[in-house]
Amino acid sequence: MYKFPHRNILDADQFSRTDLDFIIQKTKIIQKLFKQGKTFGMLRGRLLASLFFEASTRTRLSFESAMERLGGRVISTVGFQFSSISKGETLYDTMKMVEAYADIAVIRHPVEGSSRIAAGAVRMPVINAGDGAGQHPTQALLDMFTIEVEKGKVEDLTIGFIGDLKYGRTIHSLVKLLRHYNVHIIFISPEELKLPDSYKKDFKDSVLTYEETNDIKAIWDCDVIYVTRIQEERFADHKEYERLKEIYKVNKELILASKKNTTVLHPLPRVTELSTDVDDLPNAAYFRQAEYGVVVRMALLCLLLNVEIHE
Repeated sequence: MYKFPHRNILDADQFSRTDLDFIIQKTKIIQKLFKQGKTFGMLRGRLLASLFFEASTRTRLSFESAMERLGGRVISTVGFQFSSISKGETLYDTMKMVEAYADIAVIRHPVEGSSRIAAGAVRMPVINAGDGAGQHPTQALLDMFTIEVEKGKVEDLTIGFIGDLKYGRTIHSLVKLLRHYNVHIIFISPEELKLPDSYKKDFKDSVLTYEETNDIKAIWDCDVIYVTRIQEERFADHKEYERLKEIYKVNKELILASKKNTTVLHPLPRVTELSTDVDDLPNAAYFRQAEYGVVVRMALLCLLLNVEIHE
């Protein structure tokens, strides 16, 4: 019998196809139980430490909502200025203290690799909620769950990624999960923001196929498109950001020109890259994507805390 093997969730590399199928299955059960009002109490008496040292709205509230909807409770710190790190305390020492207060921790940090340091300091489960330009594994899991629910499958789809493929940690994590599926990916970006070669090397032993282009019209060949903003906070040169920030704009006219019923995803927040006139299209799934994020994180919290999920 399969048993979820992971103590922490730190990066997308850790998951096998079996893991992903199991997470999707358990999330569907949580989704059904939640709709029936049966999830409250599953984590009664458990405490989540919500440690967000970098700006976040959706991810932080999603995790905190997930814990509360399971009957657990949340303690939190937001920003360096409100933590002892501002006094010079190391992340290692901070985590050792947090372990005395909570049963599980979720951490967002601007330094790539910080979640692994955090997990190495403690015995309780740790979830990476984004570390610099590195990875964002739970966003990738909810993105994949969204594709599964919206399209009825992940296999045999053509998926387009648009925008900042160089710094976009949500993309970095999702493509690592998609390696386990027979999908075709179209990477759409300017030359300066192409997906780093280190990620493309991972595709060599995969059933996944891909192509790269700078032509936004390539979305017309896609079953799913994943739009991302150009991330100002990741640029060392602000002039470079200004030059590239509005290079792509996905609007209603562009989507309706496609012969496919193209599902539109976006991890949010958006700026100018995705027009609000797309919002009323039935295939605009990005707000539903945020809803799916809560049930995915509910499932993950239960799995890491060894709480059974069954109908």
